[in-house]
Amino acid sequence: MSDTTTTVAFPNQALPADRISSPDKRRILVIDDEVDIRESLELLLTTENYNVDLAENATSGLQKFESGLHDLILLDLMMPDKSGMEVLAEIRQRDQETPIFMLTAYGSEEVAVRALKSGANDYFAKPWDNEKLLIEIDRMILKGRLERENTHLKRALKQRYAFPNIVGKSERMLRLLDQVAQVAPSRATILITGETGTGKELIAKAIHAHSARADQMFVPVNSGSLPSELLESILFGHVKGSFTGAIANRKGFFETANRGSIFFDEIGTVGPEIQVKLLRVLQDREFMPLGANESMRVDVRIIAATNADLKKLVEDGKFREDLYYRLNVINLNLPPLRDRKDDIPLLVDFFFTRYCQENEKFLNSDGKSVLSFEPEAMQILMEHTWPGNVRELENVVERAVVLTTTSTVPAHVLPDNLQQASGMRISRDSSGMLAPDASLFEVVADFERRKIIEALERVNYSQTEAAELLRIPLSTLNQKIKRLSIDVKRKGAS
Repeated sequence: MSDTTTTVAFPNQALPADRISSPDKRRILVIDDEVDIRESLELLLTTENYNVDLAENATSGLQKFESGLHDLILLDLMMPDKSGMEVLAEIRQRDQETPIFMLTAYGSEEVAVRALKSGANDYFAKPWDNEKLLIEIDRMILKGRLERENTHLKRALKQRYAFPNIVGKSERMLRLLDQVAQVAPSRATILITGETGTGKELIAKAIHAHSARADQMFVPVNSGSLPSELLESILFGHVKGSFTGAIANRKGFFETANRGSIFFDEIGTVGPEIQVKLLRVLQDREFMPLGANESMRVDVRIIAATNADLKKLVEDGKFREDLYYRLNVINLNLPPLRDRKDDIPLLVDFFFTRYCQENEKFLNSDGKSVLSFEPEAMQILMEHTWPGNVRELENVVERAVVLTTTSTVPAHVLPDNLQQASGMRISRDSSGMLAPDASLFEVVADFERRKIIEALERVNYSQTEAAELLRIPLSTLNQKIKRLSIDVKRKGAS
């Protein structure tokens, strides 16, 4: 239930000229169960050129918080499913930096003190003064931006040349690289977790390259591609005559990697027999080659990676619990690309240069790429959920380099699945109707397209009036018109 019925003044009063102007395209999350409050704040903030995400309850608010980066959160104190103080606590467990302003009709000093002690940055009682709220939002976002830029600058100076093949400036990637720099010099075993395509092997190589073992071998093992019998021979080697076809002694990967590092990709696929032998290497730093009578001692750092839930495999009896804890001394978790979208433009530039050089096209005199995605194409990349992560993005960029004929890549060069997900391409049958097997994205895009055209026709294609009719900002309508390829020019529209 909401705090109380309250009226919030709309932004019709003139704002002072010396107020800090709102940063362009900054994003604010509003979590409040009162529809009037949400609509008032949306109007106030979009007028000041903020992007606004709205959540009608605590559950929706936490989901929106998880799904995107926000520069500030406006959080109601009383909501039907969970209190604002509980939401504040959950957000602060995961994020200590994003500014949070509490909103409540209960303006007691005691509640304000509790909210501030729990991690809120400020407190506004309903109804608030729009001018003061906007000034504090501007001030807090500017302060946070300057602090982040200063932190990023310090990290960039420290790491600019440290990890040449790892691209990222997002807060999560910078924190990860800080961890890599910290753990690399140690002898600790490391488990790298993350979805397929996030770059786990790159992180493993960075750890090796920044350790005291950097001048020794880094030996990668694709654990999931080999049967157990063959993997055992490859890892530990064998002596002549140990099995049919063993016509000579063979050195295994562990011996090859002595004083260096060995990297097990997809460690969760290793069978029970190999798990026992790996455990012995980790515990005793020795192993027995196939057919040998004596153990061999080695000094090898093991770095393992998996996209599976090893803890669940342990619970299911498919992975040894003792081996899991031996491997998981230090865990580095790679964020999926959808959680580090600030890095997409950097990754695009990085891959553009790589594949332009490989294809010997679109290069300037310094050998750098001159390619770029058109704004609409880049918007599609930023909105995509990237189930294949960085590897999927790399494939998209390589495709663009090969297929494009101009220095700016248009949206129609992108793969069909990205165009369909964005609503650019909608499957239709011969009569022009939506195809029976259309995806959810296409169904939503088709409905959205019809509603916008209907609104435009009702107001003689005035986009300003259509935006008011649809109750969305004009800038949002303009983006949708372009993305959905709605023809308004021939109508002489505003």
